[in-house]
Amino acid sequence: IADKVGGRQNAAEAVDAVLDAMVRAVVAGERVSVTGFGSFEKVDRPARYARNPQTGERVRVKKTSVPRFRAGQGFKDLVA
Repeated sequence: IADKVGGRQNAAEAVDAVLDAMVRAVVAGERVSVTGFGSFEKVDRPARYARNPQTGERVRVKKTSVPRFRAGQGFKDLVA
């Protein structure tokens, strides 16, 4: 990337700017798609009960939001 954009620092700044924009969009609840690669989105997980594997005790897990990535078909085809 550095060779294409004219230096390592320019490449790092460009990549950081793209990633920062993607993260801010996902945090805001938007779906971010990168054609041929995949999509990123925020998914809400409801509150639930889980079991502590060491003690067997039932514990409550709070609701939370997590990032989700779904690979695009082009990326899947290259990996397969």
